[in-house]
Amino acid sequence: MKNFILRIKPIIEDRNTRAGRLFDWSIQILIVISLICFSVETLPDITPAWHQIMRIAEIVIVVIFTLEYILRLIVSDRKVRFIFSFYGLVDLAAIIPFYLSTGIDLRSIRTFRFLRLFRAFKMMRYSKAIIRFQKALKMVKEEMIMFMVLTVILLFLSGVGIFFFEHKAQPEVFKSIFDSIWWAIESLTTVGYGDIYPITVGGRIFTFFVLMIGLGIIAVPTGLIASALSRVRDQED
Repeated sequence: MKNFILRIKPIIEDRNTRAGRLFDWSIQILIVISLICFSVETLPDITPAWHQIMRIAEIVIVVIFTLEYILRLIVSDRKVRFIFSFYGLVDLAAIIPFYLSTGIDLRSIRTFRFLRLFRAFKMMRYSKAIIRFQKALKMVKEEMIMFMVLTVILLFLSGVGIFFFEHKAQPEVFKSIFDSIWWAIESLTTVGYGDIYPITVGGRIFTFFVLMIGLGIIAVPTGLIASALSRVRDQED
């Protein structure tokens, strides 16, 4: 057993070997095929023959993903830690829906079927760019948390402000602080669906300042992450 683990461990965990890269690329291709099959199944005019092909492909892919999960668990030095790690949970979520649906007609439960989309997260393990991004986020974790807290506070204050200016003029639109916060989210993220907008002079002036702040909300985290990514690449070099 030990010899088996020593032989497969570099293949499973080491991307620098030829066998390891081949293993990674094979799993990534299967993930893409799985997501394509998931999408094809939703076509309204798909034939029974194609349904059968999708079913067979699903079975083959799940079997391979299951073997991958078992092998990763076997070669892991800390098995319990792997099981409850982010990637361990993602790997498990990628195969659990299939086995839970075996013998039970759960096709009507859309939420259950959507659990198969967790397979997309498996791609994160194999992308160097995403690994760099994760390292960059760890570098600026404290700054990002502080920025998110400030953003939530700003959203609330913006909602309160526009409610103060627009509630009397548009009571059916700005019904409450919560409806006003939805407007604040649209404005601060510069989405602007156009379903809610101010009509008073005070509301429009207030909106102008909120939109200016919204540009900063997008720029600040982008700058933090870009700077951290640059540092990560420098460390790799």
